[in-house]
Amino acid sequence: MAIFRLAVLALLLSAQAGAAPVAADYSTDAQSIEGLVNANYAYLERFPGRRMPMTAKLRDEAAKVSSEPELIRYSERALTLLADHHAITGSSLKDSWAVFPSYGDLWVERRGDVFVITAVRQESPAAKAGIVNGDVLAGIDGQPASSAVAAFWSDLGATGDPARDEYAVRVLAAGRRDRPRRLTIRHGSSPARDLVLPNLYSEWRPQLPPITVTHQDKTTRIQFNDSLGESETIAAFDAAMAAARPGTAIVIDLTDTASGGNTSVARAILGWFVRKPSFYQIHNLPSEERETGIARQWVEQVLPRAGKFWAGRLTVRVGRWTGSMGEGIAIGFAAIGKRVEGSRMAGLLGAVYDYRLEKSGQVIKFPSERLSAVDGTPREAFVPLSRAPPR
Repeated sequence: MAIFRLAVLALLLSAQAGAAPVAADYSTDAQSIEGLVNANYAYLERFPGRRMPMTAKLRDEAAKVSSEPELIRYSERALTLLADHHAITGSSLKDSWAVFPSYGDLWVERRGDVFVITAVRQESPAAKAGIVNGDVLAGIDGQPASSAVAAFWSDLGATGDPARDEYAVRVLAAGRRDRPRRLTIRHGSSPARDLVLPNLYSEWRPQLPPITVTHQDKTTRIQFNDSLGESETIAAFDAAMAAARPGTAIVIDLTDTASGGNTSVARAILGWFVRKPSFYQIHNLPSEERETGIARQWVEQVLPRAGKFWAGRLTVRVGRWTGSMGEGIAIGFAAIGKRVEGSRMAGLLGAVYDYRLEKSGQVIKFPSERLSAVDGTPREAFVPLSRAPPR
């Protein structure tokens, strides 16, 4: 009889473990996000009291979440409070905001009360519409840009500030995934233009190979086509480097790597340029110090690759659409003494960890490691050498 009861209990526990979430489970998961962020987010010092800036409005929303789509929407809204382009959800809805900078084409900064476009992604809908650096983003969806930004935060029960407003305006300019963007652009003293632009989910460039190699004079340019997360990139890069002739100057172009990637690809690239194990970035895990009181930090190395070494000239180019792992490669090249030039990069914070919500299994993602150059400069603060515009 005892054996029978144990078997029944095991079956019940198994059924419960595999049971579909009920309404209360979604609410429980929604309410757990604040604690997960406070325990694991690597940049809590950005907020008053070193706590997630949760609002009363969103706490009330969390208690009412009762379905999978509602949890996705709530998770998106909660992570938006971090004003961190590196904090995203694993699932999305058809009308979710575009992930920036992966699906954005306008870099916008606040200058006083004006929002100025300081970078335009090459070959994007914005570039094709004639938007250029220095233009002003005057309006979004028929209202002044400043009003749209204020409404963005008000909808979350929050308020902005100069830094947070820059995050918001970039998200608004990238738009929602299921509809065109309606932007008002002002160029100098010319009359403002009302533009309707497709979002980058519906219109973007054709599928490209992992890298594009071009030759000019005695320079070989290797451009990564947002491919730092693809295993095929390693073989393509190896082939390009193996074909480079002695005396050639190599230019590694990371200006189109907004979606980041993984360290395997990064170390494979960097490994061509070192003769011995070399440090390339510092990791720090604040959550461990919060939990144990003991700080944890380590330095990652890149190792030479057998039969693969380039001793010739090398320049690395970066820009606003150099993001995450692209930024890691850039600081790695700087650490081994290579020239890194261009504009400021995306400035994405840290290394992202995945967190699976207990009841529903949904995933949220946010930076849990701080990353720095080997000289201690935070990766997001790294400044490349300036350069003249390409010929």
